[in-house]
Amino acid sequence: ENAENMYFFSDLALTLNEPEERVAPTDSRLRPDQRLMESGRWDEANVEKQRLEEKQRAVRRRREAEAVEALEEGKDYEGYIPLWFERKVDAVTGELLCVYKGGYWEAKDKQDWSTCPDIF
Repeated sequence: ENAENMYFFSDLALTLNEPEERVAPTDSRLRPDQRLMESGRWDEANVEKQRLEEKQRAVRRRREAEAVEALEEGKDYEGYIPLWFERKVDAVTGELLCVYKGGYWEAKDKQDWSTCPDIF
């Protein structure tokens, strides 16, 4: 019903970005620029998107500097390590996979998001 006004998206597609309570502060549905865009505040959304992108660039520059510093000191540098996934190579295909390693649902139950980075 009313599909022509909803870009012919399915009901599922229309609800994928609906906010949900008690999710990690890194959940993409909490992106402030996206929330602004969805409420029709385009200019504010664009300013916020620029702020978020610059914040991401600053984090990348910091990590790159830390890697250079570690190399100069002869130390290992692991870089970014995902919280809830780990990279593994599939033994059969040789493909790189991201495999859930646990922790998200426990953090959600406890509402303990202290390990989450501040990405927004």
